[in-house]
Amino acid sequence: MKINWGTGIVIAFALFMSFILFFIIKVQTNSQYDNEFVVTEYYKKELLAQQDLNKEQNAYDLSNKVVVKAVAEGITVDFPSDFDCKNIKGIVSLYRPSNQKLDFEIPISLSNPHLLIPKSNLVGGRWGINIDWNYQGKKYLNKEEVYFKQ
Repeated sequence: MKINWGTGIVIAFALFMSFILFFIIKVQTNSQYDNEFVVTEYYKKELLAQQDLNKEQNAYDLSNKVVVKAVAEGITVDFPSDFDCKNIKGIVSLYRPSNQKLDFEIPISLSNPHLLIPKSNLVGGRWGINIDWNYQGKKYLNKEEVYFKQ
């Protein structure tokens, strides 16, 4: 049987599309390739963007800023020393862009202006830290990136 140019091109396209579809199906069904959002309920979170921008502006306007540092014991979050630390409430969210299973949150309850996140809760690598806190009814949001060495 003799194959002309038109038939050869159609067969080549069909084989190429089959090849691509095979890999798409393989990636979507295999749990080794984890396709997840960094944030769950992404679209709901996006609707609150203006509120987050206002909180970030409040944090930016502070004369003494929140300082996040990686230290040997873990990660420290230093709140402004001119605030009464007992009145600071909120949540510190830590997330790993590479693995959502390592994400966790810590409620803020202070007796001094320093919060330590122990290294036993952390693995080495890049961490995104969101500090959503309020003091005397005013809301603040600090976003930091820290590279923690194990």
